[in-house]
Order: sequence, then structure tokens, then C-alpha cells
Amino acid sequence: MTPIRKAHAFSRLVNIMAVLRSPNGCPWDAQQTPASLKPYLLEETYEVMDAIEQGKPDAIRDELGDLLLQVVFLARIFEECGQFDISDVASAIADKLERRHPHVFKNSEGADAPSLDAQWDLIKNREKVERGESTRILAGVPRIFPALLRARKISEKAARVGFDWEEVEGVFAKVREELGELVEAVAHQNPGEMEDELGDLLFAVVNLGRFLKIDAEEALRRTIDRFVTRFEYIEQSLNRQGETFQESNLERLEALWEEAKALESASRTAKA
Repeated sequence: MTPIRKAHAFSRLVNIMAVLRSPNGCPWDAQQTPASLKPYLLEETYEVMDAIEQGKPDAIRDELGDLLLQVVFLARIFEECGQFDISDVASAIADKLERRHPHVFKNSEGADAPSLDAQWDLIKNREKVERGESTRILAGVPRIFPALLRARKISEKAARVGFDWEEVEGVFAKVREELGELVEAVAHQNPGEMEDELGDLLFAVVNLGRFLKIDAEEALRRTIDRFVTRFEYIEQSLNRQGETFQESNLERLEALWEEAKALESASRTAKA
């Protein structure tokens, strides 16, 4: 697609949204607010992620369109309030990208990844100072993030200033320590203590994932998917034999669970 066609396609979307929000447009679109659109923004983001995992280009295109719609929709609402419009949004991110990539756009010498990370953080902090925002090391990680993602982001920020283990063995030791403290808290049967220690254990596991270059959120999501697949295999197997979970004993269910795991392993081997 040529630059002209791309510009036309985007302008068409922006104009359609303006019509939908107009007095002669759609009543539902006209009554939306930034607050009312928040759930849709989150939903569409997750649907993009799901489409990417499926690896289907058509689905990814469609879901990216739905997500783009939310950006255009929100920008239109703020334009109507006289605060900014979609061109301001595009210009702001374009300026930011150029500002944070001086090694690309200012013909400065290239650098390795760690140096570029440090440069990125330095530029971000300078921007915060100019805007009068907090430059505290852990500032800028939204509380609304999913807990595992927030834990990783916070631990990454702490690690960048040296507050970290030197080797992965130290993280394993921390996981074992937190697990032991959780076991002790359970023995005391103190709900608040148990919650705190479980949180400490989860935070340590997230850090372990960071050291192993494994995203805890993604790892847990994949584990949940495997659990669902195996559980449904058990359910279908029981249904074929006219049985229910309640009528089966744990030994029978565990045997079917192992069958499901074996089928997964065989499927992975066949694809390799």
C-alpha cells in the first residue's frame, strides 16, 4: 500500500468516527465517554494478543482494526472537548520515538543493547523532569497492570540500578525461602500472614522468570491453556463411557490426566 493510500485509509476511519459522534450519527457512539470505553480498550488489546497467538494474519488484522478504533474513538472525544485530536496523538508518539532513538535519527554512533537501554532510561527521566513528573525509580508502573506484569516491571526497574541478585542461584534460594515461610504461615493459620507470604512467593517466582528470560504472565497463561485442554480430555473421556466426575475416583481421574499429558507430548514430538 502506498503512503497516499495509507493516509486515505486512516483519514477515512477518522472521518467515519466524526460522523458517528455527530448529532445525526449513532446514539450509542455519541453517549460514550473515556470512562465507558476503558473496558473495550482492554478487551480489544487482549483480543489482539489472542489473535497473535493463533498466528492468523486475517484475525490479527481485524483485531488490530478494533484496537485502532478505540484509539481513534478516544481521540475524537477529547477533540470535541478542545483538548487534542488524533493528529496530536500521532505527532506526540512520533516525536517521542525520534527523541528516544538518537542513534537512529540524529546520526549518532550505534551502541549495544545495554547501552541503548541506559540511554532510553536517561531520556525518559529527562522527559519526566521537563513535565514536572516524579523521577522516582519505581514510578511510572501503573497499579492497574495485571499483578504478574507489574511485578516484573517493578523488579526490572530495581535491577537496572543494581538492586538484584548476581546469579540465578540466589533467586532459587529466595523462592525456597519464601515457600518455607508460606508453609510456616499456613501452620499458624493466620489469613493475613498466609496472604502476605503467598504474595512474597509469587513475587520471587516472577523474578526467577525474569532471570530465566521467561515472562511469568505468558508462562502462566500457557499453563492454564494446558490445564483446560487436559481437563476437557478427562471430561470427554468420561462422557464417552457414560461417567461423571462425581462417579469417578481420584485414581481414575489422575490416569486420564496422564493420558492427556502423553497425547500432548506425542503431538509436540510429531510437530518437531
